[in-house]
Amino acid sequence: MTQNSIGRRSGVSRRRVLGTAAALPFAFASGKAPAQVGQARPFQGTTINVSCWSAPYPQLLQNYLPEFTERTGIRVNYDTPGFPIYNQRADLELSTRGTAFDVLNVTFIYISRWINAGWFTPLDEFIRDANKTPADWDFADFLPGLVTAFKNRQGQVHAVPWTADCFMSGAARFDLIRAAGMGMPDTFEELERMCAAVNNRDGCKAFITENTYSWPFVPFLQGFGGNVFRNAPDDLMPTLDTPEAIQAAEYFGRLLREYGPEGAISYTQDQGLAGQKQGRINYSTMNQALLVQLGDPATSRVTATCNFSMAPRGPAGRFPGIATHGWGIPAGARNKDAAWEFIKWSLSKDLIRRMMQERSLGSVTRQSIIGSPEFRQRLTVNGVDIAKIFTDTIATGADGHMAYRTVHVFPQANNQIVKAIENVVSGQMAAREAMRQAQANTIADLRRAGVRL
Repeated sequence: MTQNSIGRRSGVSRRRVLGTAAALPFAFASGKAPAQVGQARPFQGTTINVSCWSAPYPQLLQNYLPEFTERTGIRVNYDTPGFPIYNQRADLELSTRGTAFDVLNVTFIYISRWINAGWFTPLDEFIRDANKTPADWDFADFLPGLVTAFKNRQGQVHAVPWTADCFMSGAARFDLIRAAGMGMPDTFEELERMCAAVNNRDGCKAFITENTYSWPFVPFLQGFGGNVFRNAPDDLMPTLDTPEAIQAAEYFGRLLREYGPEGAISYTQDQGLAGQKQGRINYSTMNQALLVQLGDPATSRVTATCNFSMAPRGPAGRFPGIATHGWGIPAGARNKDAAWEFIKWSLSKDLIRRMMQERSLGSVTRQSIIGSPEFRQRLTVNGVDIAKIFTDTIATGADGHMAYRTVHVFPQANNQIVKAIENVVSGQMAAREAMRQAQANTIADLRRAGVRL
């Protein structure tokens, strides 16, 4: 899909993006007593615009922004729209070298496009400058595999990771599953059998997942032996209409149609999680940062009955989604030094540790915190070591199964996958028809983008 077609289809224009940045919904001032007399605040009076999609970390970070303003004097206009809207706005702004934003999330599926096009500022000079980054901030503490994802062909770092997303499974009402004589499903076959056995028990639907379908669907696609491209990144011929892809779409659609809540096609990740927390929906395959909240007594009614496991495997194996997102500074940002202050503060060891302790942050990127006894203790719920599920899932990425997601034209394939699965889940199209249409449309989109197939 071209940039112009994104703007026309979504109604997003550069003028609208700039207007949004000027009137973002959260403008944070201190809210606390003034800093002590004599305390240096070289950025006093500076305002920066920051935007990220509405994942748990950026939403939780919002609670701490007054502290950043008090500490630095920098006011923050802060925005967390939904995932598709964020990516549309950011892609439009970056592609025009706009100056509306000082800090933006570098979205995993756009890494190749945004970084290799030179739309983000290399951060190496900030990291190496002792006057800007003290040694104890410890950039080397971030998981190396995540940092590597944000390097360009020359090895320059363009973002600092704030999450390591991994696709796992969580059951809100494991008591119902156990009463049916089953455990946490380890295979696709066991998953469907479990859904059939517990659906509507005690008023609880069996299954849900988020409706940004290219993320939750592809692990099933790969589990049945299919893939998005023939051999990414070297061979980008789409493979969305193979027998394996059609089988995966039929299976995935059936789970949501037959065992999901009414209107399942409209459920965002937040709505799905809310349904699980309330005990209205039982089982989900979703990101660990969301599912760990089932064990949070402050917000969840199912703390005593929840359970967790790795995502199930299919006939071809287990291929859980693994992704990272990071804070970056757009090339056109006007306040780069202030932007770096925000990135340093938001990913400091002290703040991430506090967010883990005070807000149950479950996805962190610093090795020192992941390896701490406190992190493992907090990520042990009902005797289940979620930290081990997290690290075991990240380890599966060594086989390269996520290569499809970082090629520069994956966003085009992403759009077609989402449409196809929506059609299957809603019953508007059979899986074969929907996936054949997705294949044809993706080929056309890739050719328009200049890919030779």
